[in-house]
Amino acid sequence: MKEITSSATVDLTGYRNVTDLLVHRLAVAPNHAAFDVPIANGSAWRTVTTAEFAEDVMATARGLIAAGVEPGESVAIMAQTRYEWAVCDLAVWYAAGVVVPIYDTSARSQVSAIIADADVQVAIGGSRAQTDLLRAAMIARGHADPSVWTMDACPGSDLAALTVLGRRISPEQVEARRRLADLDSLATIVYTSGTTSDPKGANLTHRNFVGQVLGVAASYEQIVTDTGNTVIFLPLAHVLARALQLICIAKGMRIAHVDQPKQAVASLKQLRPTFLVVVPRVLQKIDDAAAEKAARVGLGRLWRAARGAAIQAGIEAENADAGSPPHRGWLATVRFALFDRLFYASLRARLGGRIEYLLCGAASLNSELSWLFRGMGVPIVEGYGLTETTAPIVANLPGSIRSGTVGVPLPSSAVRISEAGEVLVRGIGVFAGYRRAEDNIDAFTDGFFRTGDLGTLDDSGRLTLRGRLKDVIVTSAGKTIAPASWEAEVEADPLIAHAVLVGEGKPYLGGIILLDTEIARSWAVRHGGDALPAPGVDGEPLTVNDEGLISVVSRVVEQVNQRFSPAEQARRIVVLLADLSEAGGLVTPTMKLKKTVFTQRVGAIIDRLYLSGGTVA
Repeated sequence: MKEITSSATVDLTGYRNVTDLLVHRLAVAPNHAAFDVPIANGSAWRTVTTAEFAEDVMATARGLIAAGVEPGESVAIMAQTRYEWAVCDLAVWYAAGVVVPIYDTSARSQVSAIIADADVQVAIGGSRAQTDLLRAAMIARGHADPSVWTMDACPGSDLAALTVLGRRISPEQVEARRRLADLDSLATIVYTSGTTSDPKGANLTHRNFVGQVLGVAASYEQIVTDTGNTVIFLPLAHVLARALQLICIAKGMRIAHVDQPKQAVASLKQLRPTFLVVVPRVLQKIDDAAAEKAARVGLGRLWRAARGAAIQAGIEAENADAGSPPHRGWLATVRFALFDRLFYASLRARLGGRIEYLLCGAASLNSELSWLFRGMGVPIVEGYGLTETTAPIVANLPGSIRSGTVGVPLPSSAVRISEAGEVLVRGIGVFAGYRRAEDNIDAFTDGFFRTGDLGTLDDSGRLTLRGRLKDVIVTSAGKTIAPASWEAEVEADPLIAHAVLVGEGKPYLGGIILLDTEIARSWAVRHGGDALPAPGVDGEPLTVNDEGLISVVSRVVEQVNQRFSPAEQARRIVVLLADLSEAGGLVTPTMKLKKTVFTQRVGAIIDRLYLSGGTVA
């Protein structure tokens, strides 16, 4: 199959712009609990109703108008994931402004570039440090006395002061502003994460957001309900987190924000969410932690058996979706019940005990992990989307999950596979183009956006991703290799954070293996290996010389190689440690490896790999 169009469409009747999502919800359920907001450093939570949220939005919008925001002007928001982010996001739209999200961990140079490119006129920071970055960038841009506000308490320049400033603006003036933008007006400029190139400003319209919110909500109406709740961990500068937030606001699913990963487990036990959005690495770490805990108490072999049983149960459940019910004997049923008491129930409890579904995005998910979690009672819905598609444009649906695929087109969307195998998309969520004209030259073809991803469509119209078009390797023998499958299988091992195949123009492929620093250190301690060096922030990745670790990684690569043709195998590898925090510059805020940056930084290591031979895999 080369093209598939969703049979479902989105009806935008009754919606002028994004703000109507809140207005409609306010009319239906003003006293419904909309947010859980932390107090006492997250040890307790208070409830904010839809009406209270709308009041906060209105007060902030009045302040923004009083502070000088004009219709169509850009307002930057740079803050951690928190309730005030949601308030400011809607408030800018109420004031007819354009939201420019900036990741809270962005470097000074990144902040300055976005402020300049988006022509930001007013800015809101989360902390004093973020506010200082914004102010400096705006001064450099020519604003002698920039209008910059902070979410943290800071007399005279915080949101409370902004609210006081806004008292001279009437609610009627805000309502008139709120209605200025229509569906085709610019809503936000979101800068791409830059995994393969410099970040580009994507222009997303009100139609993009409203269409996606209504389409996704209709597709997942059994998940997104006003009796459910979620916890948002992803940065709200990421389009997926913002789209999820708008869906929840529109449909009444209660939201809590957690900005520190270390607070995540405690918050899940308190808030007991019914739904979560996660990235694959989080699921991999949960799996790894379960194995390590079992090994510590002498239950390693039993956990491996339980894990295998869960994977088999996940496969059976998936087959049942397709009409083939499982036939499990009584002995297998008893074993499964035992494993549930020993392991699965504990994992579900760590997630709060009420999780009905997980949505996994931002990177490809290993099928085995999908089956494992489903078998343990936590189904995973995998989807696919980009900044340029306003979050998911295809997804698996409840009752029709196929592991290894990212699903079918969502309402009012279409997917086409080009002759070169590139995934092309068209739909209500596809953006209006990049901010800079030169970035649009090759961005579209025949009305479809070129994603840069490789993929295939099966007979049911399900999309399977095969890697990035720019990542394709052509060896000196003329073999064309898409490295994503090999890399994903190697990365399934808990020791390995990232694997990269190299070999453009070379006689064979090599593998650059980045270890998970925390797990590698733990392994070295348990096995009496060498003390691992600590890679410095912004430093060059360090070569691992511990023979035990190298041996373990080599065996992983050897096993994966056996599942690929000789031309697709890594003949030699090098094992590295690197700073894999965002500050290190090698990963995006959602922990995806910036391959172009990484391969440039380790260019000398790659050269030595071929000159000296490296480790034979």
